[in-house]
Amino acid sequence: MKISNKVSRRLQRSLIVFPALALAVTVGCVSSSGAAPSPEAKKTTTTLKKKKVVTTTVVKGVVGANPTALSVLSTIVVQNEYKTGYSRSLFKHWIDANGNGCDTREEVLIAESQSKAQVDAYGCKVIEGDWLSPYDNVMHTNPSDLDIDHMIPLKEAWDSGAWRWTAAQRQTFANDLSDARALIAVTAGQNRSKSDRDPSNWIPPQKSYTCTYLSEWVAIKARWKLSMDQSEFGRIKNLLTASCATATVAPWGTAPAVPSKSATTPITEDTIPAVASATTLAPVATAPVAIADPEGANGAREVKPVRCKKAEFGLTGQYQGAPYVCSDRRKDGTAYAAGYYMWRPA
Repeated sequence: MKISNKVSRRLQRSLIVFPALALAVTVGCVSSSGAAPSPEAKKTTTTLKKKKVVTTTVVKGVVGANPTALSVLSTIVVQNEYKTGYSRSLFKHWIDANGNGCDTREEVLIAESQSKAQVDAYGCKVIEGDWLSPYDNVMHTNPSDLDIDHMIPLKEAWDSGAWRWTAAQRQTFANDLSDARALIAVTAGQNRSKSDRDPSNWIPPQKSYTCTYLSEWVAIKARWKLSMDQSEFGRIKNLLTASCATATVAPWGTAPAVPSKSATTPITEDTIPAVASATTLAPVATAPVAIADPEGANGAREVKPVRCKKAEFGLTGQYQGAPYVCSDRRKDGTAYAAGYYMWRPA
């Protein structure tokens, strides 16, 4: 299966398989054998107007300020793919990594719903919400219309280096909630059209999403130290150069290190309601990035203690001379409610 218009809607996810990748869980759910959808759930499909998606933050781990997707692309190894031995069963998913009763699919649906998702009271089964599929810019209210796409399809990951990973690493990759780019809710037909194809032979039909799609593809490949074959690298480079030369990528945390072939063990504010969850996890270790603002004192961006956008997550600024950061958590580490990002004291 191959994985915004609103890049911002997917950053509230969690994972505890590897501490360096963990985020706050946005809802508390109990396990279920799979309850039937509520009779109130309705299917609605509406085509929206096209909107331009622009990424504005800085990638961690690449030398230089404001690195572009092109500069991150240049760090990726180009080599032939390893096309032997792949099986989907080698990437165990969907799992309930944090033990809250919600598997990875349900976590993504809850995190990406533009309204508060309706969840079966007797089990973590999402029955209704509002999701925008960035691949085709179509709105859905029925989760059965959606697939959870791996931005880098599992077979593509295998061919590009995951064949060398441990089973634990492949499971972590397949259920990665620590990076909002890794998994995305999209129209089921688009996901199946994409299948396991890379950008050399599949690009989302929503043209305004192309730069975001390519930037996110590059970011995940770089983060997990996956290679590209020549046709994939060449097509991405050509598209970025022609239309997305200034597109940048957001920061990422630390992905599990790729083991050697002989490795046998896995690698290592007050008015906003807090997330109702039995378990509070540490956020992904992502360094905030300061953006210079000529109108701000000392070159710092001037902000106000109000809601910020998901796309501004991790950015820093100042308010009345004090440092502030756009975050999904209070300074004490407790999470805001689903969908809330606030400028709060750093």
